[in-house]
Amino acid sequence: MAGLEHILQKVSGFIWGWPLLVLLFGTHLYLTFRLRFMQRYIFKAIRISFSREKEGEGDVSQFGALTTALAATIGTGNIVGVATAVAAGGPGAVLWMWLTGVFGIATKYAEAVLAVKYRIRMPDGSMAGGPMYALERGLGLRWLAIVFAALTAVAAFGIGCMVQANSISSMAQQTFNISPWISGALMTILTAVVILGGIKSIAGVCEKLVPFMAVFYVLGCLILLIMRADTLPATLANIFHSAFTGQAAIGGFVGAGMKEAIRYGIARGLFSNESGLGSAPIVAAAAQTRNPVRQALVSSTGTFWDTVVVCAMTGLVIVNMGDWQQGLKGAALTQAAFAEIKGIGPVVLTVGLLTFVFSTILGWSYYGEKAAEYLFGQKAIRPYRFAWVAAVMVGSVTSLQAVWDFADIANGLMAIPNLVSLLALSGVIVSETRTYLWEAKDI
Repeated sequence: MAGLEHILQKVSGFIWGWPLLVLLFGTHLYLTFRLRFMQRYIFKAIRISFSREKEGEGDVSQFGALTTALAATIGTGNIVGVATAVAAGGPGAVLWMWLTGVFGIATKYAEAVLAVKYRIRMPDGSMAGGPMYALERGLGLRWLAIVFAALTAVAAFGIGCMVQANSISSMAQQTFNISPWISGALMTILTAVVILGGIKSIAGVCEKLVPFMAVFYVLGCLILLIMRADTLPATLANIFHSAFTGQAAIGGFVGAGMKEAIRYGIARGLFSNESGLGSAPIVAAAAQTRNPVRQALVSSTGTFWDTVVVCAMTGLVIVNMGDWQQGLKGAALTQAAFAEIKGIGPVVLTVGLLTFVFSTILGWSYYGEKAAEYLFGQKAIRPYRFAWVAAVMVGSVTSLQAVWDFADIANGLMAIPNLVSLLALSGVIVSETRTYLWEAKDI
């Protein structure tokens, strides 16, 4: 087993190495310029995203689709992943992570345009869309669509389910001394109640849970920053300086160069907001929207909230508290940084992680079942949901490093078919944008 884990870790490290990072970030830049810096519409997009009126055909409101995507996207990467980036790449990684989010807005927009344009109505009346349908209907590459769907179905069980469940049970045991069997059983029941009702049930819960957890966490971070406001100017200067020069060794911290700051900042940013991986457009296709561009604008705000806001806040807190200089890494660094402020810090971190992780389980369940539906038809949905509920319990009581590594590999490989569709159909994306946004009087 140790040998298998070693091999999977090596493959995972290769998949998430420079080639994929360059391809993903390069796509972000290409689409940003091809779409005339789509990011300038972000405030219009935020305004539209809060509309709950039925805008057209679809299963859930635009806001419901957005919060479901955010539920899947905002997870441990926003908290522990940021700490990992700072520990390995220095404070400068925070800026590169933030820039990844800014440019990733264009990619998230483009994914949703294709998802809505090429979506189809299933026999039961529900909508189905995402990269697999763009690859099949837009490019005629059904074999590549099957590859994407298979990778998604596999990755969902790991990154979206078992690993997340294990994170919650481990935290509940460490923080409240609750047995993983008890927390696992409770989480399994809650998951079953929500996901067995389908996308409308999932979106209904996410519409309430996601705004609460995001606002609570961001406000908590703001309080922590205000309490240490005297060091904030120096922290911001350090982040900008080390992003372009690297960071010399301080205390127990092993200094990181500019190359490490760029690599780990971009990698964690991409992993956190999922722009380019092809997951979020699956739920965007279920939205009630009058045209592809309107929902695409709404979807693009997901990357803004995830990385430009939440990840940035976490990064500022971690660097500002100074514990990264002591050589701490990952979860230990996050816990130490938030524990600096007695009472408030640990509460913010615990509630943030618990809600972030549980919401990820809900959001990814929909991605996985739609991938299974594409591969095997609607008859696969109910068995997939029951398997998902069972996996929550298994993940809660067993820590499977091999599962994490294998799912990490599948998650990274998902990006390649998705990027093929984005780049090959970029002309379609531009055409839709011109019709409904650049030349339209009312989007």
